[in-house]
Amino acid sequence: MKTRLILSTALVSGLAPAAFAQELTILSDSSPDTVATFEALTAAYTAQNPDVSFSIETRPGGSEGDNLVKTRLATGEMADLFIYNSGSLLQALRPDRTLLPIDDIENYGQINEAYLSTVQGADGATYGVPLETAQGGGIYYHKPSYEELGLEIPMTWDQFMANNAAISDQTDKAPIAQSYRDTWTSQLFVLADFYNVLQAVPDFPEKFTANEAKFANTPAAAKGFERLQEAFEAGYFNADFGAATYDDGLRMVATGEAVHYPMLTFAVGAFQQNHPDLMEDVGFFAQPGDDLEANGLTVWMPASLYSPRDTEHPEIVRDFMNFVASPAGCDAITEAIGVTGPYLIEGCELPAEVPGMVADMMPYFDEEGRTAPALEFLSPVKGPSLEQITVEVGSGIRDAASAAALYDQDVEKLARQLGLPGW
Repeated sequence: MKTRLILSTALVSGLAPAAFAQELTILSDSSPDTVATFEALTAAYTAQNPDVSFSIETRPGGSEGDNLVKTRLATGEMADLFIYNSGSLLQALRPDRTLLPIDDIENYGQINEAYLSTVQGADGATYGVPLETAQGGGIYYHKPSYEELGLEIPMTWDQFMANNAAISDQTDKAPIAQSYRDTWTSQLFVLADFYNVLQAVPDFPEKFTANEAKFANTPAAAKGFERLQEAFEAGYFNADFGAATYDDGLRMVATGEAVHYPMLTFAVGAFQQNHPDLMEDVGFFAQPGDDLEANGLTVWMPASLYSPRDTEHPEIVRDFMNFVASPAGCDAITEAIGVTGPYLIEGCELPAEVPGMVADMMPYFDEEGRTAPALEFLSPVKGPSLEQITVEVGSGIRDAASAAALYDQDVEKLARQLGLPGW
């Protein structure tokens, strides 16, 4: 699907507008909040620079979209700008061969150092700027349902499952929304559990990267698959979990049709776009583990904006990316989709009032030791087939033990492609 967005924009360069008009292409994912972000950023850039036009094209999410990005880069057909993951999945693009380095943009020094390490190639060059805020992986919940049933925010997995049992026994609502038509959404119970993995096995990322530890032989790491299996077998999912979409999951938890929805906090923007009147009916908490004293949030670095090395407009691309990495860029995003978490650009400030679900997330960032990066930011190894594996576990097709073993085989392929020692 293509959204044509022609904006009169150009570089601040003093060049004659008609002679230097250019059209840049952008490849976006298809989520409404991402499209709204690109529309806002390009419109704001337009206001400052009257001679460049933009054409925005959307792509699917999940593995289909991932394959499309790789194919276009390999064939030289990539748009001038595109959104993609930071962290381990970026390394599969071989950024030092395929992407345009941006270390020399003016605002480079304003970008968070921890983030920069996730968008660098083997050559040490930097290739992306953050297009979103930092995100947490956890569970959205329907506040009125919690109030009606007298439920408290769970601090352990057992407490979470007890809440689900109460919802199942006392209401006709689905305790947990799942949305497997968008297969990528099936991964959250595994990925968001990584804070809990680190509490039990602090050196797991290093051992995993060195092929000295695996999901199947590390009980703490296998628990994410076990939690997904447990929730399915308890019958806590919506009846149409196989056909439901990401947007359906958001709607269900916003309206109370379902009481929980495991998801990343970038969904705050989609809630604001699709359900603005129900924003304060939705809260958020981190996925709990087994230790009452170690309750924290798994954190994702934001998706990033990149450019292919062979773009025909490298200077305009760098100028636009520099704008994105500025307070003005942050302000444009905030105005378009609201605040979804902390920005990673120095000088970008959050408004005094933020949605309740964002306020729920901030204490994890404010308290020492209550956040930990997702595994993909501590290891370059992430298997591309996880979403298919978790769909099988969450549908009762595969058990947790065989899923963990299959995922270990999946990551082995990528590790060998990356030439990691020990594989």
